[in-house]
Amino acid sequence: MLSAAFLCTAFLPVPPHAEALLVRREAFQTALLGWYRTNRRRLPWREQPSLYKTVVSEFMLQQTQVKTMLPYFARWLDALPDFTALAAAEEAQVVKLWEGLGYYSRARNLHRLARDYVARPVPPRTPEDWRELPGIGPYTAAAITSITFSAPVAVVDGNVVRILARLAADATAFRDSTAAAKVLGHLADSLLNPTEPGDHNQAMMELGATVCHRQNPLCTVCPVLDFCAARRTADPEAYPSLAAKTIEARTVVRAWCRREADGALLLHCTAAASRRLAGQHELPSAEHLGIKPAALVEEGPLLATKKRSITRFAFTEPIHELPPNRVPPPLGEGLVWVTRADIETVLMTGPHRRWVRELLAR
Repeated sequence: MLSAAFLCTAFLPVPPHAEALLVRREAFQTALLGWYRTNRRRLPWREQPSLYKTVVSEFMLQQTQVKTMLPYFARWLDALPDFTALAAAEEAQVVKLWEGLGYYSRARNLHRLARDYVARPVPPRTPEDWRELPGIGPYTAAAITSITFSAPVAVVDGNVVRILARLAADATAFRDSTAAAKVLGHLADSLLNPTEPGDHNQAMMELGATVCHRQNPLCTVCPVLDFCAARRTADPEAYPSLAAKTIEARTVVRAWCRREADGALLLHCTAAASRRLAGQHELPSAEHLGIKPAALVEEGPLLATKKRSITRFAFTEPIHELPPNRVPPPLGEGLVWVTRADIETVLMTGPHRRWVRELLAR
């Protein structure tokens, strides 16, 4: 008998080879779930699950790898163990606990979500209800409600898109992963295990994270290899076909300026109105100091050159020493002297925290 998920999507376009996969979907579900329950990573939100842990983990895992977020998750739970504690916390504490994870709007949205959640007379349970809360999109709503409340809704993130495209050998040229998710979401719904939607969704995400890698997928140990159309091709890495990102190179010349008298370091604090980095401290750029980058380069020796990528930008950031007398009072907007004792207490972006610690240790 056809599942409800299949019936509701049966008349929608499906990728090549998907028909054969859907005929065997129950066997696919069984193989996937059996593998997951034996091989899943032992993660704190899985071993002792709760709605709150699931929500926090989903927010932290957006744009962040598991191995990176694990120590942050532990510290967060120690300080803010439930929705009530998070709702009562000051924003400064919330953002400080998040320091180093980046994309700070996630922390602020999670904080607002907790306050909304505890104020509601009836806790939200459906994906539609959860999407009314701050920071919750279709993927996060599906993950939270399927895992916690067994809502029969499939999650489709980048890992799942990759698996689906390979299962169906879908060579469609997609603009990006989001566009692919909209098309392949119908297949994800059809494959969803209706009796175990939470574990099914976690199994798909786990498979993408640990076996079905973007490059060098571990096909020989894949639990659903027999269902994968891409295995019959010479290049499973060709799926999904996503347009190459255009990377823009940018250079930001930064200053390292310390006062000899008290060892205070000159930093720039982002305005509170900033959407992404409000209240974050960083090494000042030439623009922050009101001087031309070439002039800053000539002022003092090069101490370090740092490189990093943010979304579609590749940044090169040379750090030059700047004499304190080149920063006359009053300080420009956002510029502050921070003593050595206070360096660890101020909010600072993750890369700049590492750079400051490295240069201070010299």
